[in-house]
Amino acid sequence: MKGIILAGGAGTRLYPLTIVTSKQLLPVYDKPMIYYPLSTLMLGKIREVLIISTPEDTPRIRQLLGDGSQFGMELSYAVQEKPEGLAQAFTIGREFIGDSPCAMVLGDNIFYGNGLNAKLRAARNAAEAGKATIFGYYVEDPKRFGIMEFEKTDEDNGHGVRILSVEEKPKEPKSNYAIVGLYFYPAGVSDMAAEVKPSARGELEITTLNDMYLKQDRLNGQLLGRGFTWMDAGTFDSLQKATDFVSMIEQYQGMTISAPEEIAYHLGWIDAEGLRNAAARYGKSPYGDRLLAVLEGKVVI
Repeated sequence: MKGIILAGGAGTRLYPLTIVTSKQLLPVYDKPMIYYPLSTLMLGKIREVLIISTPEDTPRIRQLLGDGSQFGMELSYAVQEKPEGLAQAFTIGREFIGDSPCAMVLGDNIFYGNGLNAKLRAARNAAEAGKATIFGYYVEDPKRFGIMEFEKTDEDNGHGVRILSVEEKPKEPKSNYAIVGLYFYPAGVSDMAAEVKPSARGELEITTLNDMYLKQDRLNGQLLGRGFTWMDAGTFDSLQKATDFVSMIEQYQGMTISAPEEIAYHLGWIDAEGLRNAAARYGKSPYGDRLLAVLEGKVVI
């Protein structure tokens, strides 16, 4: 299973913050934004990840994350010359994906909740069995999102759903469940994405790709219900809310969330020396101190 982080776009909604800085490198409390989607893929036990960004931002992200060896991973990079839709990521990443199933997460999406690992595992198993999975989250303003219409089933303790339709920013939404920026696809997704035609707004819509899988009866749904948080940190308000949320969780629980080094350590991808070296990299920061606390057994997940 391989993974993609789509970290492209100019981030104009966050100007002037992003005039000279990648949106995905902005801080969300104590760590760069891109640590959060990277951690999501890691929780899905995905070690090979392609990061797609702009010509200007790719070198900056590479400077931060390198080749991924500090996380026990293999990170590679590709450039998206123009943001022409989310489905474009799978044609840009065709060579990287090869014949593997592939997950994609958006670089400004943050996921948190007890049981997330199980849902990621279910989506991964489905992709390896030839089916795609999309995730739904309740929103009060569904006209702003891609929306899933679904029928509940008994799968996954009542949280698995049968997808009936998907629609991009509908004028009359059939549900209040937005399709969030996390997708799992089976082998062959690059070929499917190559068949997607530009929409009226000139983009290769991920909703079109999902609808193609739905018409083949190969689209699963998972709901991120109570106990889960999803945030798109792409605006000033949502970025501030994300920072406040992470701050509250970390200060209340006394541990760092979405810390790639910690996840890698618990997965056995790096050893104690690797975690100690990671902590040293961050100097006397609270982030580094918390990695040391994990190493000393003071923090257990």
